[in-house]
Amino acid sequence: MKDIDLCGRMIGPKHRPYIIAEMSGNHNGSLERALQIVDEAALAGADALKVQTYTAETMTLNLSEREFKIDDHDSLWAGRSLYDLYDEAHTPWDWHKPIFERCAEKGMIGFGTPFDSTAVDFLESIGNPVYKIASFENIDLPLIEKVASTGKPIIISTGMASVAEIDETVSTARTGGCEDLILLKCTSAYPANPSTINLRTIPHLRDMFDLHVGLSDHTMGLAVSLASVALGATVIEKHFTLSRTDGGVDSAFSLEPNELKTLVEESTTAWRALGQIYYGVTEKEKKSLQFRRSLYVASDVQEGEMFTIDNIRAIRPGFGLPPKFISSFVGKKARKQIRKGTPVSWDLLD
Repeated sequence: MKDIDLCGRMIGPKHRPYIIAEMSGNHNGSLERALQIVDEAALAGADALKVQTYTAETMTLNLSEREFKIDDHDSLWAGRSLYDLYDEAHTPWDWHKPIFERCAEKGMIGFGTPFDSTAVDFLESIGNPVYKIASFENIDLPLIEKVASTGKPIIISTGMASVAEIDETVSTARTGGCEDLILLKCTSAYPANPSTINLRTIPHLRDMFDLHVGLSDHTMGLAVSLASVALGATVIEKHFTLSRTDGGVDSAFSLEPNELKTLVEESTTAWRALGQIYYGVTEKEKKSLQFRRSLYVASDVQEGEMFTIDNIRAIRPGFGLPPKFISSFVGKKARKQIRKGTPVSWDLLD
């Protein structure tokens, strides 16, 4: 599996996890706040900032009854109509360019998640460099085919999708012209409970489709994201806000700036710790060898005196023979007079 060049930043197991800050609706209807979110994401060390490209009209119908109203009492958005929710949460399209330009100024990549073909056309018109397909759209094969035709890298969340559906999605993207494809393990609940994340799917998904796999994480906190690195996640996406107390449609499960900074730092540390399959002494451990146990003479021994478990012991430091050789000395005679504290060596035997 080849590494992927995502606008100058390589994605793959040899590179630290790629961190995406998802703005979503956390701009709370203010372009000034949106640009501040960009600044804070860059300051925290995120590699990219993602926006969602839709309008209420492109997402649903302007109805507030039946299935167009959220009746799940456990939902953050219970009682809201889909239209009103999307109208509040959407990022105005004329904000995209200044947001992406601000990202570039801050050394980040800015890109969008299109939810229909018109959004793809719009994003192409402003030079969108990477596409993200949301979990709810991963079965929209015509949309994926259109995105793939741009030839740009695509990141696809797999939330709710069966293996067969993911296979269809991947095949559509590949045959449509996408050469750089990344899948994200995702549980499409907001917020998501860690017990529902099933991180062990990450290596299985990677091996099944021979693609880089990351995590779109809607849980609270950082534990799940950091654990995903140990299972091979190469990309981590988290919702991001300036402060959860400011409110907003996604604020409850979004990271704040100090938390995003910690995610960037700790995911890098976790990735570095993966290393490779290795046994034996590392370069940094060589000095520690002296603190292993080894055999030492524990009391003065005269020439011809028998070695016993009292006058020869396994202690630190490690300059004597390994403890496994103690039976070769106990009951044998000393070749010469030996002072207490002498490391045991073969030339002490008669």
